[in-house]
Amino acid sequence: MNTLLWVLVGLLAYSLVALLLRRYGLLPSSIRVQGPFTTVHTKRGRDFIDWVARPKRFWRAWTNLGLGAALVIMVGMFLFLLVQGIFILRNPPAPSAVNQPQNFLVIPGVNDFLPLSVAPEIVLGLLVGLVVHEGGHGILCRVEGIDIESMGLFLFTIIPLGAFVEPDEESQRNASRGGKSRMFAAGVTNNFAVTIVAFALLFGPVIGSIAVAPGMAVAGSYDGSPAAAAGIGQGDRITAVGGVAVDNETTLESALQSTDDRSVEVELNGGESAADPDERTVTVERSLIVAGSVAGNPANLSVGDDPIAVTAVNGTPVNTQTGFVEAVGEDRFATVTTSRGDVTIPVGAYITRVAEDGPLASAGAPTDGSVIVTAIDGERVASATDLDRVLDGTRPGETVPVELYDDGELRTYDVTLGENPSDGGGFLGVNLFPGSSGLLLTDFGVQSYPAGTYVALLGGDGGSDALGISGAIADSPLSAVYVALILPLASLVLGIPNFPGFTGNVANFYSIAGPLDFLGSGVFLLANVCFWMAWINLQLAMFNCIPGYPLDGGRILRTSTEAVVSRLPVSEPYTVVRTITTGVGLTMLLSLMLLVFGPTILGG
Repeated sequence: MNTLLWVLVGLLAYSLVALLLRRYGLLPSSIRVQGPFTTVHTKRGRDFIDWVARPKRFWRAWTNLGLGAALVIMVGMFLFLLVQGIFILRNPPAPSAVNQPQNFLVIPGVNDFLPLSVAPEIVLGLLVGLVVHEGGHGILCRVEGIDIESMGLFLFTIIPLGAFVEPDEESQRNASRGGKSRMFAAGVTNNFAVTIVAFALLFGPVIGSIAVAPGMAVAGSYDGSPAAAAGIGQGDRITAVGGVAVDNETTLESALQSTDDRSVEVELNGGESAADPDERTVTVERSLIVAGSVAGNPANLSVGDDPIAVTAVNGTPVNTQTGFVEAVGEDRFATVTTSRGDVTIPVGAYITRVAEDGPLASAGAPTDGSVIVTAIDGERVASATDLDRVLDGTRPGETVPVELYDDGELRTYDVTLGENPSDGGGFLGVNLFPGSSGLLLTDFGVQSYPAGTYVALLGGDGGSDALGISGAIADSPLSAVYVALILPLASLVLGIPNFPGFTGNVANFYSIAGPLDFLGSGVFLLANVCFWMAWINLQLAMFNCIPGYPLDGGRILRTSTEAVVSRLPVSEPYTVVRTITTGVGLTMLLSLMLLVFGPTILGG
């Protein structure tokens, strides 16, 4: 039984129990249940809101500022959703993880992008967002002379989805259009304020107090790999191999390639001034396996539940990647002995995509299929690592012969290299599959975790572990905010694992140093609270700015339209207002439906 089915069963059980309690009069009058949705009403707190609302000039000035921002965002949201809806109709994309049913539920652990490990921080962020949002409505009700009928929480079973302030309908009708507009904008204004404060803390002293710990962070080990057999797994840091210090994935590969020994001593979680209780040394017995493969690889191998062992090349026993390359030598083809039999393949760097406007394509190389680079400028290339190494020794503008295997033949192209944007070296304009000939070969078997990249993306010092995608982030605060918002969706947008926050085993990849070091590991908790507080409040604010009823944006649209139409020489202003607001609202509803369900229905 999958998770979503358990959730549906729980919702049905909750609804039935609530129905029975209501039928027998066991529910208090302040609690109202409709299916899985529950509202809790109260009249308490109105005196407190009256007291908070006393500086009326301040609150009017504050919400006037928010109203201006909301109007701009409303126009942006309208255009964004309209353009996206038209695009999906014309070019339906393939369904992705975003379109899965469980990801429409704001439930940590059920939603793939809201990890259970930070459920308390997510719930706290949601509660704060709801309180400040509806509190803003309540305060501006009293500022504008609108009575409050009741207040309360809107729950999905026991999970808070929203808070509400129920204004008195008669006094709301009697309020000015400007007063009602400010009241509707007060909630998103407060959400934006919480977002700004949380991001300012996160991008400032909090991330400035988080440093990347020494070593290569391990996201996990391949099943059946030598590292897995030695007990190396998620949350470990490899700090040395055979006595050679390791800082990141590149230095790990260098340390492994520097020795032919089958047995290597691996230091885990060391390298810090204070002894780590998880610090240990393990022995890894290296053996060569195929841990992954690209579809259509020349060996026609596909990795399933069990890895594929590679035991010999051209009859020579091999245990390591270095041994594999040495056994291939200058030959363009090799007979590889695997646990699934022998196969003869061209050996080189497997290209999954050739950019149509890139240097290799400009030299006449094919762009409609996958090819293998076997040599550059006469130097043998047996893997993606070899290709990167050879290109590091070239310069932009240099013309070099590039030997490719394509469609059963070896062909050579004279390529004028472009400039690699990450290191300034020579550039072919291609995407590579790691390993050799479309096979991910490893004699160790760990997957790295981009610990430094996350810190760099949040504005901190990611050190040598930071990937190139973080380079442009520090250019503006808006870029940093954008990146922070997409980090929970990083696997879809940035091609790295989704960011869960600084939790659990992940915390082992970082150390505390900086202005908040006196908090110790509490800095991680503060970082998670700030991150999810800002993320959720900004999502609430942006969603409520959609110009469609019953969202705040739809209500602001109505009062704004009434204000404009009242100045026009029309005989039936109410009909005009209703036509405009209904048309915009239906357009937004259809656009949202296309955005959420379109890829599954139209692109499936």
